[in-house]
Amino acid sequence: MCGIAGLYHLTTPKPVDPARIERMIAAMPHRGPDGQGVWTAPGVGLGHLRLSIIDVAGSPQPMAASDGQAMLVFNGEIYNFRELRAELKGQGAQFHTDGDSEVILATWQRWGPDCVTRLHGMFAFAIYDVPSRKLFLARDRLGVKPLFYAPLSDGSLAFASELKGLLAHPLLRRDIDPLAVEDYLTWGYVPDHRSFLAGVHKLPAGHTLLLSHDHPLPAPQPYWDVSFAERRTGRTADLEAELLHLLRQAVTSRMVSDVPLGAFLSGGVDSSAVVALMAEASGDRVKTCSIGFDVGALDESAYAQQIARKFGTDHRGRQVSPDDFEHVDELAAMFDEPFADASALPTWRVCQLARESVTVALSGDGADEAFAGYRRHKFQFGEDRARSFLPQALRGPLLGGLGAVYPKADWAPRPLRAKTTLLSLAGTSEAGYARALSILPPELRDTLYSPEFIRLRGDYRAEQPFEEMMRQAPGRSGLDRAQYADLKFWLPGDILTKVDRTSMAVSLEAREPLLDHRLIEFAATLPEALRLRRGEGKWLLKKTMQRYLPDEILYRPKQGFVMPISQWFRGPLAESARAIGSSAALSRIGWFDSKRLSALAEAHIAGHSDHGRVLWQLLMLDKAIGRLAS
Repeated sequence: MCGIAGLYHLTTPKPVDPARIERMIAAMPHRGPDGQGVWTAPGVGLGHLRLSIIDVAGSPQPMAASDGQAMLVFNGEIYNFRELRAELKGQGAQFHTDGDSEVILATWQRWGPDCVTRLHGMFAFAIYDVPSRKLFLARDRLGVKPLFYAPLSDGSLAFASELKGLLAHPLLRRDIDPLAVEDYLTWGYVPDHRSFLAGVHKLPAGHTLLLSHDHPLPAPQPYWDVSFAERRTGRTADLEAELLHLLRQAVTSRMVSDVPLGAFLSGGVDSSAVVALMAEASGDRVKTCSIGFDVGALDESAYAQQIARKFGTDHRGRQVSPDDFEHVDELAAMFDEPFADASALPTWRVCQLARESVTVALSGDGADEAFAGYRRHKFQFGEDRARSFLPQALRGPLLGGLGAVYPKADWAPRPLRAKTTLLSLAGTSEAGYARALSILPPELRDTLYSPEFIRLRGDYRAEQPFEEMMRQAPGRSGLDRAQYADLKFWLPGDILTKVDRTSMAVSLEAREPLLDHRLIEFAATLPEALRLRRGEGKWLLKKTMQRYLPDEILYRPKQGFVMPISQWFRGPLAESARAIGSSAALSRIGWFDSKRLSALAEAHIAGHSDHGRVLWQLLMLDKAIGRLAS
C-alpha cells in the first residue's frame, strides 16, 4: 500500500524536474512512511511513497524491469502474484525480488495493456515503457485504490493517488466545477465521473489509460464489467458450496503479508464472516479490533466480543464518544474533495485502533452491494412490483400529485415516509432508486442555490448519469440494475473512498476480501430469490455462513456506523450551523442563497425540522472550499 505521483509530457518530451515530483509525493506522506523514490527521464517523472507490506526489505520503487525496459510505480496489492510469478518464470522471465511489484512489470512485458486482466487485487499503477516511450495507467476492477489525473497548461499530464498530490503542482488550476457541487449536494460525495476541480479526472474503476507523446489525451478504456444478465441454475446446496469456496479463496489470498495482519470486527454479518474464515485458515490467533459507543443505540461492541470469543481472536476494543465533532477539520483534510458520509469519523477511529497493533486489516465491505444487503434493495424490489400494477401514465400524475402535497416526515422510518414513497412510486424504477440514495432531492436542492448557480448548472441534474447507468446496466430486473449502480457508482464514490482515505491517514492497509472480483461476478448471477428472500437480504450468504455464525449475528437488524450529527447541530455545533449562512467560503463562490441557508440552520436548531445531514454536507463543503483557498 503506497502513494504514487507523476508527470508525463503529451507533446514534446521536456525534462521533468525531480523536485516537482518530490513535492507531489511530499503532499501525501501518510500513504508511505517507509520509503520514497523519484525517477525521471526525458518527458516523464515517477514518484513513489512506500508502506512496506510484501518483501519488506526489497522491492523499492520506482522499480525497473529486470531488463531496464520499463519503470513502475504501484499502489496496492496483487494477491495472485506468486502464481503469476511461477507462470512467467516458466516462460523465461527473470526476477530479482520477492514482491508483487516486479511481477506487474513482467506481466506488462508479456501481455502489454492486457496484463490487467491477469491481475487479481487492488491497485492503481503507472508503467513507463522505455522503448515506446508510452505511459500506462491502470486502476483495479472495483476502484479500491484511487487515481487522479489532470492535463496541465505546459502540455503535461499529472497524476497522483490523492488530489493533494496534484494540488502540489503550481500549474494545477483550482477552479471548482459547479456540476461537482450539484453532484455532491445530491449524493454527499463527488462521484467518480466528476472531480471537485474542473479539469481534474478520476481514472474510472476497471479502466486503463495509455498515453503517447505527440498524441492527444485519450479516453480511458474499460477492461472489466460485472453483468447481472445471466442466472445460475442448479441446486441451492451446490451454489452454497461454490460460494463458500469463493469466500475462502478471497479471504486466504488476502492474508498474505510480511507484516502484522488483523481484521475489523463490527459484529455484523460481513466482518464476522471474514473473521470466521480467517480463523479457519490461520494457525495463529487472528487479531481483531472494534470500537463501541457510549450510546446504547449505536453500540455493537457486545456482538463483536461474542464473535471474538467464539473464534478465540486476540481482540482489542475501545469505547469512544460519538461526540467527535472536534475532529471535523482533520476529517475534511483527509478527503480534499467534500465528503459528507459521517461514518468516516468512526471508520477513522477503528483504523487508528487497528494501526496500534497491525499494518494490514481485512474488512467486510462489499457484501451488501453484491448480495442485496441494504434495506433500500428490499424497498426497490417492492416498489418495482407496485409499479408493475399501474402504468407510468397514471402513476406519474396521480402519485406524484399526492406526493407533492403530502407533509414531509424526516423523523419517520422510511416505510412510514409516505411522501418519499409516493414520489418514488410516481417515477421510473431508476428515478425511484436515485431518490432513495440521494440526500437532497432536486426540489430541495434548488431552494438552496443562487440564481447564478442555476445558470451555471443549466439543464444538468446529478441524477441523470446515475439513472442512465441503471438503464444501460446489464441486468434483468430493477434489483439487478440497482445493485449494478451500487457497485459502479456508490461503492467507489462513497464506501471505498471513505475506507481508503481514513485507513491511509494512519498508514494502515485495508483489504476487502468480499470485493474479490470472482466473488462479485458469482453473486451477480444468483437468482433474485437467493439474494433477497422474504425481505431478508444476502440470503445465500447468510445460509452459507450458518455453519460458522449464530443466528443472532446472521439475522439481527442491520446496524452501521452512525454519528449523531443532528444532535450535534442542536448542541455543540449549533454555532457552526448558524455560521454556514454567512460562511466566507460559501459566500465567496456566490452559488448559494445565504438567507435560505440561515433559515435552514435555525429551523434545525429550534427542532422544527431535521436538516442534520444537509448541514453536515454544507459544513464539509465549506471546509473543502476553504482549504483550496489556503
